[in-house]
Amino acid sequence: MSTTNRVLAGPPGDCCYTSFRHEGAPVGKKITIAGYPTYFVEPPKDKIPPGGLGSRVLIFLADVWGAFYQNNMLVQDFFAQNGFTVLGLDFFLGDPVYLHLDEPGFDRLKWNESMHALTRDILPKWWAAVKEQYGNEAKYCVSGYCFGARYTMDLSADDAVVAAALAHPAFLNEDHFRNIKKPLMLSCAEVDHTFGLESRRIAEDILVARKTQYFFQVFSGVEHSFASRADPSSPDIRWAKEQSAHGISLWFHRFLDEKFAAEDKKTRM
Repeated sequence: MSTTNRVLAGPPGDCCYTSFRHEGAPVGKKITIAGYPTYFVEPPKDKIPPGGLGSRVLIFLADVWGAFYQNNMLVQDFFAQNGFTVLGLDFFLGDPVYLHLDEPGFDRLKWNESMHALTRDILPKWWAAVKEQYGNEAKYCVSGYCFGARYTMDLSADDAVVAAALAHPAFLNEDHFRNIKKPLMLSCAEVDHTFGLESRRIAEDILVARKTQYFFQVFSGVEHSFASRADPSSPDIRWAKEQSAHGISLWFHRFLDEKFAAEDKKTRM
C-alpha cells in the first residue's frame, strides 16, 4: 500500500480570480441554517419528487466566489429545476474573494487560509442542522466546485450522503480519493492548472484500486472554472458548462431516484 499523500488538485490560480458574469435572474432566496447564510431554492411544482419537497437535497459547495455570486446562484437554480432542494452554504459569511480583487496588495493565499479555517469551523455545525431539518428520510448529494471540492469529499464520509460530484476541483490530495466510499463524478477541463492530466490519471488509478464507483467527464478546449465562470459567448465553452450541470444532475438522479436506478439496472441485464 502506498504511503504517499501527494497533492493532486492544487490551490486556485489566476483564472480562479476572474469571471464572466452570466445573465439571468436567480429565483432562490437567502435563508439561515444554524445561523449561517445559505442560498435556498426548491424545485417547481411540476418537478417535485415523489417523496415531496426536501426529499432530495443537493448541497452546493461553491468556488471562491461564493454561493451568492450570480453565476453560482444560476447553477443552483438549474439543479432545482431538475428536482432538487438546493442548499448553498456561504462559508465565506459575506466575504467572497471578488470583493477584494481591486484591493492593492490583496494576499490571495492569506485569504484562502483564513477561509479554510472558517469553513472547517462552520461546516460541521451547518451540516448537522441541515440533517436535523430535513431528517433521515431525505436523500442527500453534494456537489463541490474548486474551493468546495475538499469539503465535498469530507461530507461524503457521512452515511447520509448518497453520491458526490466535483467540478474542476482544488485542494485535494491522494487520501481524499483513497478515503471516499460514495459514488463520485468528476467534471473536468482539458486544461487545468489545479487538476491536470497526470493528476486525473493518478486519481483514477486510486479509485480503480479502491473499487470506488466513479465517472469522469473531460471537456476538450476548456479551462479550469468552465463550469461556473467561463465565457458563455463561446459555443464550446457554453456547451461544456451546460453538459457539466446536466451530467451532475443525472449522476445524482441515478442514485437518488429508485425508479431511475431500477430502469438503469434493467437495461444492463
